Amino acid sequence: MTTPRERDERGFTLLELLVVIVILGLLIGLVAPAALRQLGGARVSVAKQSIERIGAVLDMYKLDIGSYPSADQGLKALVEKPTGVSAWNGPYIKGVEPVDPWNHPYTYRNPSSRTGHDYDLCSAGPNGNATAADAICNP
Repeated sequence: MTTPRERDERGFTLLELLVVIVILGLLIGLVAPAALRQLGGARVSVAKQSIERIGAVLDMYKLDIGSYPSADQGLKALVEKPTGVSAWNGPYIKGVEPVDPWNHPYTYRNPSSRTGHDYDLCSAGPNGNATAADAICNP
């Protein structure tokens, strides 16, 4: 015969453990998708902010040189002095050419294919091959 104290010291039953595991599984199933959606939205926000910062750096480049880098020079002109440029005062960005939050290179076009813009600076988004309508571009 077991006393009430001995019954309390035996631990949890298998059924109790299974109930806890099911509850944890349900919580993870409900919370994880919401957290992943937030992460995706955060990356889009970071891409937009990065494009604005790179745009400011391109404006500094234009003040020094007199024009934005050509499409052939690309964003590499912000890191290394392009040939034939005398008033270059860089590097404007330390390290290597910038990449978007999904580790894809930004797309830079000069002149712009959009009206009212001097250049296009875009991120192709999470899949890396977004169409022009889906790309995240400079405002």
